[in-house]
Amino acid sequence: MSRKKLSDLHPGEKGIIKEIGDIGELKNRLMELGALANTPIEVVRVAPFGDPMELEIGNTHIAIRKSEAQKIVVERFKDKR
Repeated sequence: MSRKKLSDLHPGEKGIIKEIGDIGELKNRLMELGALANTPIEVVRVAPFGDPMELEIGNTHIAIRKSEAQKIVVERFKDKR
């Protein structure tokens, strides 16, 4: 497993949230949705020009800007299917 910025993940890739940097009020909103450290997260899709990104956290889908995703550190993992 390797640590990356959330913005570096591609659609279909999953990771575990390790750290959420200073993204202002969005940090509180993400935490209210259950996006805490060690929470699984998946990139569902990315807009044609790379902004915004649609993410799945639990059963919730959210869209965030790529600049905000750059401040979230994840540990990437692959499914063992």
